Amino acid sequence: MHPVFLAPGSAATVPIWFVNASNWREVRARLDRGACAFAEASGFEPAAGRHAFLPGADGALAGVLFGEEDDGKPRDPFLAGKLAGVLPRGAYRFANPPHDARLAALGFGLGAYRFTRYGKSRTELRLEPPALNDIDDLSRIVEAVYLARDLINTPANDLGPDELAGAARKLAALHGAEVRVIAGGDLLEQNFPLIHAVGCAAERAPCLIDLAWGDAGARKVTLVGKGVCFDSGGLDIKADNAMLLMKKDMGGAASALALAHMIMDRKLDVRLRVLIPAVENAISGAAFRPLDVYCSRKGLRVEVGNTDAEGRLILADALALADEEAPEVLICMGTLTGAARVALGPDLPAFYTDDDALAADVARHARAENDPLWRLPLWRPYDQMLDSKVADMSNVATGGFAGSIICALFLNRFVTAARAWLHFDIYAWTPAAKSGRPEGGECQAARALYALLTERYG
Repeated sequence: MHPVFLAPGSAATVPIWFVNASNWREVRARLDRGACAFAEASGFEPAAGRHAFLPGADGALAGVLFGEEDDGKPRDPFLAGKLAGVLPRGAYRFANPPHDARLAALGFGLGAYRFTRYGKSRTELRLEPPALNDIDDLSRIVEAVYLARDLINTPANDLGPDELAGAARKLAALHGAEVRVIAGGDLLEQNFPLIHAVGCAAERAPCLIDLAWGDAGARKVTLVGKGVCFDSGGLDIKADNAMLLMKKDMGGAASALALAHMIMDRKLDVRLRVLIPAVENAISGAAFRPLDVYCSRKGLRVEVGNTDAEGRLILADALALADEEAPEVLICMGTLTGAARVALGPDLPAFYTDDDALAADVARHARAENDPLWRLPLWRPYDQMLDSKVADMSNVATGGFAGSIICALFLNRFVTAARAWLHFDIYAWTPAAKSGRPEGGECQAARALYALLTERYG
């Protein structure tokens, strides 16, 4: 179990009371008279997100009041995640049920995350979860999200392609999976020209990470995650403010590894494959240039309209490899376009698929798991905007319109055999702390996809 969760029935836990205007009188009747008096004297009101500490007769912390929304459809199912930012170290339990006990416990666990690699301390919080069917599932989800956040938050000087491959190897060792890494010049020899072109300017060699797990005869589920460990923009260099957060440009890879951990730990009945093209988009004499033309693994010739649209190039070769096996489900995840952020903001990733039933299932699980996602259309009339005068296609469109859709249409050209394809244009970052989501790297789409795959293959 993840250390944030205690076994049920643990001793010496501090009760957390969820209160609102409707149940405040009932909760007060169950509290010690002195505690009630203290709460009133301190001006506590049962408003959403408000809290108060209740002292015991010996001066120790005897309880916590926490205000929740007053209706049955709260706007923030992770509101209890705010507690992780205000509670002193210790062990806690829910004294009465919140609106959604599972999401409240999950929000608490996710809110307790802190990035501690460089010496920052973590407040040791523990929670005895409410009576749920599968406490272990909460633990594996929290572990997976922490894994992704740690990877995304690690700066590029400590997380390049080789270190990302090391993280995949560590995860594989935990679950008995196999990992193969194709690096440097071997990428050209084994026909991954786009991955090599994007990454060859950096001192750190590009690579393709290939993880496989599960019964070879089981139904194939393949995850492809963008692993740009730092993105300068290449010769089409980014402005300083656009480059500042580019350590997070491997957020698709991190989220794919998080999802892989959940799948393998749950032992879903699938043949899992995870493909991560890992590069640094750097600038040197070896850098790929605007209007260079490369023949991709699939045989499509791609003209480089902009070197800062590198993520779709490396994903194209990885998707072509994945598609050769004709998986039942092929999932692509990457931090790809500012256009998706302009349209939907940082908290609501766009996703694409031609499968309406699959899209409905994704949306349903996204709502249930509080892992927001929004479908955008693969609008085929825009496909012509990728036309090139000298090659089969360009990696960008002229005019600047519909950037996220154009990227999805580009990637879709490299998928022809998979039975179902899903593409997620994620942000992988929380700009300002929210309930259950501390500021910094964020794992997006993985929890909803895990619920979807568990429903299908559990």
